[in-house]
Amino acid sequence: MIRSKEDYKLYLEADRISLGLEGKRIPLICTEERHVIWKHQRLLRKLEYYTNCKKGFINKVYRRLLRHLYFRSQVKTAINIPVNVFGPGLSIAHIGPIIINSKAKVGANCRLHVSTNIGMDGREKEVATIGDNVYMSIGTKIIGNINIADGVVIGANSVVTRSVDEENITVAGAPAKKISSNGNSFPSNRKGYDIAKTKM
Repeated sequence: MIRSKEDYKLYLEADRISLGLEGKRIPLICTEERHVIWKHQRLLRKLEYYTNCKKGFINKVYRRLLRHLYFRSQVKTAINIPVNVFGPGLSIAHIGPIIINSKAKVGANCRLHVSTNIGMDGREKEVATIGDNVYMSIGTKIIGNINIADGVVIGANSVVTRSVDEENITVAGAPAKKISSNGNSFPSNRKGYDIAKTKM
């Protein structure tokens, strides 16, 4: 969670690296999908910073404006990610429907694809807690109050309804089961949080 301006800068840099972007600037006219995603993620992080760290009337008014702009971006991109869910190094692969429950907690260097959903199972109000370096393929559904260990890869169109306690494995299917002992091997140059924290 962003708790200071230093955290805010760290999260932004980690996200930028994880997205594979060379520069920090967003083109005035976006012609690439990744620039639209970067704009969305930057707005998310700014809203998190002002939500967690900035108080007072003026900041309250500005925070309301940020919420409005972020809501418009959510509608435009169909990426519905609440504040304070994802750790640094978030990488959204493509524009498309992503729905994340506000009570979910996800670690650093997470990779998300379209049609990912993290939500409740209808029996309790708590939702998933997900570790670092987790890769969620297209159509991943993570349902209920479960835990996902570090380095887990979740295969395309998988439905995860039970905790995955073993690190660095691949699970797939509906319901998801272990299919491989090989987990997420992020390229070293895309582990945004690992790289960014050495610079700060």
